[in-house]
Amino acid sequence: MIASPRALAAPFAVLSLLAIAAVPAIGQQAARKPAKVAVAKPAPVAATQSTIIDPATITVDTAPWLFKGSDIPPDPAWNFGALPNGLRYAVRKNGVPPGQVAVRVRIDAGSLNETDEERGYAHLIEHLSFRGSKYVPDGEAKRVWQRFGATFGSDSNASTTPTQTVYKLDLPAATEANLDESLKIFAGMMAEPGITAQGLAAERPAVLAEQREAPGPQVRLSDARNALFFSGQPLADRSPIGNVKTLEAATPESVLAFHRRWYRPARTVVIISGDIDPAIASQLVVKNFGGWQGTGPNPADPDFGKPDPKGTPTATLNEPSIPPLVISAVLRPWTYRDDTIIFNQKRLVDLVAIRVINRRLENRARAGGSFLQASVALEDVARSANGTFVSILPIGDDWEAALKDVRAVVADAIATAPSQAEVDREVAEFEGAMRNDVETARVEAGSKQADDMVQALDIRETVAGPQESYNIFLDAKKKGMFSAAGAFESTKRVFKGDAERAIVNTRVADPGAAAKLAAALTADVSNLAGRRASQAKVNFKDLPKLGKPGTVTSREAIADPGIEKVTFSNGVRMLMYPNVSETGRVYLRVRFGRGYGALPADRSTAAWAAESALVQSGIGKWNQGDLDALTTGRRMGLNFDVTDDAFVMNAMTTPGDYADNLALMAAKLAAPRWDAAPVLRAKAGALAGYAGFDSSPDGVLSRDLERKLRNGDPRWGPPTREEIEALTPEAFRKLWEPLLATGPIEVDVFGDVKADEAIAAVGRTFGALKPRTEAPVVAPGAAFPAHNDRPVVLTHEGADTQAAAVIAWPTGGGSAGIAESRRLDILAAIFGDRLFDRLRSVAGASYSPSAVSQWPLGLTSGGRIVAVGQVAPDNVDLFFKLSREIAAELVSTPVSEDELRRAIGPMMQYLARASSGNQFWLLQVSGGAYDPNRLGGARTLVSDYMEITPQTLQATAAKYLRPEKDWTLMVQPKAAAK
Repeated sequence: MIASPRALAAPFAVLSLLAIAAVPAIGQQAARKPAKVAVAKPAPVAATQSTIIDPATITVDTAPWLFKGSDIPPDPAWNFGALPNGLRYAVRKNGVPPGQVAVRVRIDAGSLNETDEERGYAHLIEHLSFRGSKYVPDGEAKRVWQRFGATFGSDSNASTTPTQTVYKLDLPAATEANLDESLKIFAGMMAEPGITAQGLAAERPAVLAEQREAPGPQVRLSDARNALFFSGQPLADRSPIGNVKTLEAATPESVLAFHRRWYRPARTVVIISGDIDPAIASQLVVKNFGGWQGTGPNPADPDFGKPDPKGTPTATLNEPSIPPLVISAVLRPWTYRDDTIIFNQKRLVDLVAIRVINRRLENRARAGGSFLQASVALEDVARSANGTFVSILPIGDDWEAALKDVRAVVADAIATAPSQAEVDREVAEFEGAMRNDVETARVEAGSKQADDMVQALDIRETVAGPQESYNIFLDAKKKGMFSAAGAFESTKRVFKGDAERAIVNTRVADPGAAAKLAAALTADVSNLAGRRASQAKVNFKDLPKLGKPGTVTSREAIADPGIEKVTFSNGVRMLMYPNVSETGRVYLRVRFGRGYGALPADRSTAAWAAESALVQSGIGKWNQGDLDALTTGRRMGLNFDVTDDAFVMNAMTTPGDYADNLALMAAKLAAPRWDAAPVLRAKAGALAGYAGFDSSPDGVLSRDLERKLRNGDPRWGPPTREEIEALTPEAFRKLWEPLLATGPIEVDVFGDVKADEAIAAVGRTFGALKPRTEAPVVAPGAAFPAHNDRPVVLTHEGADTQAAAVIAWPTGGGSAGIAESRRLDILAAIFGDRLFDRLRSVAGASYSPSAVSQWPLGLTSGGRIVAVGQVAPDNVDLFFKLSREIAAELVSTPVSEDELRRAIGPMMQYLARASSGNQFWLLQVSGGAYDPNRLGGARTLVSDYMEITPQTLQATAAKYLRPEKDWTLMVQPKAAAK
């Protein structure tokens, strides 16, 4: 279970279209020495039923079942058990975050276990199980977990894939009693969900709504890709969502038959990682699941088939809203192998070889090649194939040139060994990331450990702890496995297979695309490879000089939980929170200038391109490739963002790296480089994804809603196509060069640092900059649109079954209103919960309606409560009707104490968990070096929420949820607008 620990980042969101399957994080963790606890066997239990039993009557085999056939040493932190009914468990102690217990219940069955007539049943059962089951009536499970402090959708959820169904709960403030109750609910959900005519009639519309709301072009691309790559295998046409025909034909009897066949103890694993004694957790699993018995014999796993060497090699697609792209695959059968040390070491060599190619591709794209992005991935897909996948996003429509250029890079890698320097660089990246994982193992979250275990089970592998993974890596390094020759042999091997496939998407229908694709796949590319670029040596001592280190003029403790404020002689201010709560992690945040407040509100600018182009433009004499080489093997970052009242650079780094990371950030402000290629790449990337905005209601909202809610203010929302096309490197520099030179500057350093050393590091970097002029606030706020009696109507070009509706009310903004913003948070949470219950659970009209309060701390206006729902066109009016009814009820009638606690409880539990981490406090107080209100808000965080009563919430609703102030918008199919 090995994956690249630090991928070469793709800068464009549209590149998610190219993904084949998620690559699991490296893991491998497990259990104790084999042991058995011998006690009497239980009496037989009725078929398909779950009974709560006395754990003392159950014989539990505590051998580490996950490690059967593996020579990887089990991690003693994991405690394993196998029950007589076949159910297995894995539990461990973990105190991150404090009080939380992560529970995962995995069923080894997904959409690939369905027959043709059962398509969508695995996912449908997931919905029905959460709706109601043996121990909880319809809709009550969500409320029970809310009372325990869990938020539905984030803390409690489920997912269905082709190979598994996983039920998830992150239980805050876990006690033996509420974990016992939670496992009891899960046991009832697994053994006896509410598969009744009433439950099916209520939940089927929500599942159909989920299917209806899926982005059509992306779904069609995924379906076409699977149909080609996995032709002749079940995966070719087994999407977990199913299809309308089979879902509408589902009956309680047919769904129950699928459930009885596949939901059984022998196919179930319960995973618990959290702040509880593993012995107690194990007993509770046995108590609640030990009495569950399946019906009949356990069926054999379905045959997932093998890639067909004789299958059709190519396919074409014409999706105008998706950029031209090419995805190719070399496919091999997926074969189970024992997860051994040597297996993982060979995989590491494969991944190093893949990374060498990906770096070459990225360098070529940065230099202004024929493609925006291209990458190679080695993946196991749904236990159906092992494949080497190549994904290409060309510049413009010339996908043939991009495909040939990428093929040339791959062909060169297959023909000629890499240099040892190239291999060593990727090995250093692996080693740095693995070493960091070891150093931060103490603060690895229990939820991540539980999810890693789920992933390992799905791909039939083990999980090893960070130290053991690092040991495996070091042993491979000692053996000399990371040689140029070894990487070369790996490269040649991973590009061989039983079947080769390729699919191309074009914006415009092209009858000749199939022939062009075949020709481009076989064309001679030997003259296109070009020379392999060599990387010049770089060193931190060669960074641009910043000046004489600044001196400290004041230092004071200013806020709990121990935050200090430091001021330097050049005016730079620092917020510092040195502590070891997250061993090995340091969070950096640099705020400068005025953010959106420094941008004009009456015209568009090139601000939108900064996130992808500004950092990539380099520093001083160094380009981005140089900076990558400089940070090889180290945990460093330089991310950029524009916020309401500041421009922001962020990084998560380490105690050994943060000082140099600060030097990089300061040099970026003092000596920015203005390479044209990153700007042109950002421009091409924005144009590539632009057509996708019109393809669905969600796309239209992502493009237009923010600007509409700001009454057309051009500072917010993506640019228009015309604005993108007008971007030039000169215009980009003209905007950003003076902005990078503005103040004020605040540097935040939170984490595993020593106070005096952190102050000295900031003094040598930002403290050494020349004093800066504070940028003026050009536009202090943003207007809310005027009330409308009829919704603003926008259109999309997607399916005529899709629409969206939005209703919003203006609130406020500014740090002086932090307490008010928190009341609005709870009001929005209750609003959203009621909307979910009525629009989805009762009416089945929308899969994921939501409501949120947004209150900008850095602006004096622009706040709002917004409710959004994706619905069928004929349910738009229902959305507005229900939303206004809920608003009126919140104004006229105080909420009940139970409903208030079900909203505040999860919020307080979130705060309790999150406040154990440094990033939480960083986000709470960032900006506080110049704005004392933010520091004061950190002190009143808990009391602001706990002081909310039904009456204060009603008064807040009456203040803001005013019918004469609401603003509405709808997105409907273009055909309906004619």
